[in-house]
Formats: sequence, structure tokens, C-alpha cells
Amino acid sequence: MTRTVYDYSEIDFEKPGKHHYQVAFHLDSNWGYSLVPMTVINGLRGAAEPGVAAIGGTHGNEYEGQVAVKRLCSDLNPEEMRGRVLLIPQLSESACCANSRESPLDGVNMNRAFPGNPRGTVSYRISHFVKTCIFPRVRVVLDIHSGGNEAIFPLCASFHPIPDPIQRSEIAKVAQLFDTPFIFLYSSQMASGLLTDEAEAMGKITIGGEFGFGESTSPKGTLHAYEGIKNVLRHYGLLPGEVVKIDPRRSTPPRFVQAVNLEDYIPCPQNGVWEPTVELGAEVKEGDLLGRLHDFSDHSSEPLEIRSHRSGVVAALHFAAQCRKGLTLYVISQEVSLDLSL
Repeated sequence: MTRTVYDYSEIDFEKPGKHHYQVAFHLDSNWGYSLVPMTVINGLRGAAEPGVAAIGGTHGNEYEGQVAVKRLCSDLNPEEMRGRVLLIPQLSESACCANSRESPLDGVNMNRAFPGNPRGTVSYRISHFVKTCIFPRVRVVLDIHSGGNEAIFPLCASFHPIPDPIQRSEIAKVAQLFDTPFIFLYSSQMASGLLTDEAEAMGKITIGGEFGFGESTSPKGTLHAYEGIKNVLRHYGLLPGEVVKIDPRRSTPPRFVQAVNLEDYIPCPQNGVWEPTVELGAEVKEGDLLGRLHDFSDHSSEPLEIRSHRSGVVAALHFAAQCRKGLTLYVISQEVSLDLSL
């Protein structure tokens, strides 16, 4: 049974067992609500630290996280578990229903709305709820993304550069539990108001990730998201059993790559039709051809060749064929070694 709550204080975060909620956030323009789904699990085998929150649907047109977290709402059995797990499969519920990156209710990108505002529009109020009611009750925050219709990434877990070496080392270890080919350290300068930024600043062990693209539901990405979250629960003793190898066909561990400066995110120089010529995760050298931009106002014109500004690993490519001037066209990352001994 799912209970609808209109006041945060009605959510019992301590009650043993599994309990499903719809958290009602009143709309700004009419008599109605955005109903955000949430499942609270307190394992019946006793307490355990740390608590874990897993979130999907921060962007409504990214589906691997929505599906993986929804499945966990059903599959996790509190009789087998210790400690607390908070599951939110569709954080921006209105954006998810609209298959949109932003909420149609207020035009706000949920992943630019943190730390939120209790008197703001609906997206800011949901963000405020997460910051004040979810983050304080857990130590681990997992925010599952994909490229939507904007970009293609190689399958990766991700996090920002973290100044604190102990927090950074633990985040890196936890990121490996998703068993993705890459772990991407990305720039925190690209945008403000990110969910992961807020959680990291509060000292949480925070993992993001890109588990698909194209407004589809990648079977491989969904598998890594689903089993990766379960691996995190196993790692911390909330779920019994050993950490599993998610992709047994790949013998190598995840590769850490980073693109931490704004200059690493290359904007499209002009409007055009984008024809990439490299694969994601490919090793390229400075000057290598990455793709072509075509101008069809003159079909006899030569395309503009886009060449890599440096050597490294292709970490992202613009997804849609139509690309507007100024949008990020590609990202070249560089392999990095992290100290995991702390």
C-alpha cells in the first residue's frame, strides 16, 4: 500500500520494514499536486551504518535510474536487510511524466535547483525536501543519470574532484562497485545547483553516473545501475552477500578519467548537422578528426572538420544530429590514478 503525505513530518523514517509514500508538493498554478514517489526501508536485521539514498529521475528523460530504483522499491526485502535505504525513482516526477529534462510545471531543471527553497516553485520545494529531509538521514547518495537527448557518454559512474582526500578515496572505492568501464571525474564549474554538489558539500559519499542516452532504457546501463546500487548496499553491510562482478566479460577494472576544467568541454562553433567519426571511449591524439559539421544551406560546401584539441579519451559526444552554436560538442578526458589506500 502507498500512502500519500502532505506534510514531511508524516513520513516515518524510523519505522521498521518497507513503506511506500507519495510525497505531495502542491502546484503553483492550480489545485493539485506533484506526487513524488518514495520508499523507506529499515531493515529488520538491525541497525547499520551508513544509510543510503538512491535517486532516479532527477532529469525526466533519463530512464535507467528510474527503472532501476523502481525495481529496487519492489525487490529489496527488509527481512534480509540492516539499516536504512531511501529510494526515490522519480525525483522530478512532473518532468518524468513529460519526458522532459525540465519540469513543465515551472520550467526548472531539478539538477540546477539545489539547495532549494521552501517558498519557491515546485522544483525548488522538492530540492529543499531532499536537502533537509533525505540527505541528513543518510551518508551515501546515489544519483543515477544518463545522457537524455543531449549527450552520449561511455557507461560510467562519476563524481566531482573532492578536496578532502579521505572523502575522495571512499567515493572512488564506492564508484568502482558499479563496475562500469569508466569512472568519470567531471567539472563542478559547468553548472550550479547540482544535487551531487550539494550532497558532496555536506560530506556525503556521493556517486553520479551516466548509464545510457537517447531517452531510451539501455539494458546494460539499467543492469549496472540496479546491481551497482545493490553492490553499494552489500559493501556497507545493509544487504547480505558479496559484491558481484556486473560485467564478467570485461576483465579490467574501471578506468578513472577526468575532465575537470571548463576548457575541457568544447562548444560547437556554429549551427550545423553533427557527424561524429569516433567511438566513445576511444583513445585519440591531438589533431585527430572527431567529426564534421555540415551546413545544408549550401549542400556543395565542405563540412567543418572538428579535430581534438588534445590527446586523451573521448568522454562525451553531442548526441543529436542537429547541434546549435555553443552547445558542448565533445569532451576529451585524461586518465588519472587515484589513491584508494586512505
